[in-house]
Amino acid sequence: MIEVSDYDPAWAARFVALREEYAAALSDAGVPVVAIEHVGSTAVPGLAAKPIIDCDIVVRAEHVEAASAVLVSLGFEARGELGIPQRWAFWEPARLVGTNTYVIVEGSLALHNHLAVRDVLRSDPSLRDEYGEVKKRVGATAADIYEYGGGKNDMVQRILAAAGMSEAERDSINSNEVPVTPRKR
Repeated sequence: MIEVSDYDPAWAARFVALREEYAAALSDAGVPVVAIEHVGSTAVPGLAAKPIIDCDIVVRAEHVEAASAVLVSLGFEARGELGIPQRWAFWEPARLVGTNTYVIVEGSLALHNHLAVRDVLRSDPSLRDEYGEVKKRVGATAADIYEYGGGKNDMVQRILAAAGMSEAERDSINSNEVPVTPRKR
């Protein structure tokens, strides 16, 4: 079973606090940032979601290493791209449990994917509600995160199509195989 909760307005405030912390640390280190985006289902008012705040720290390709070093200095553990090109994942420190933070390249398909899903669902209440129901139904019976992702895949592909993503882009996103690895503690 995967926990999927009704929308919680506190998610937006939690993201703001994360964005402020990340922006200050990156600025102090002199790392140029394009944007820090709230993505994933918690970024869509009214959408049921796993209660995990997803943040994309968007940088130009030449600043990925420096931005990653800043996250490591904040206690994150680098995990690499994990099957998604131009998107680097990190295990959060204990004080930030319930967050997923990524360093992602400006203009990348991974970023386009995150923003497209968020923006379509923010602008289409019917699609948002349908997706929320799919998430709840699949989450209630999924044995693991792979089964959960697979059970939502057709709906996600519809959302990406509604966002205007090409078939080639959707196929590329669909072919990403993200390994879920046990956390080292």
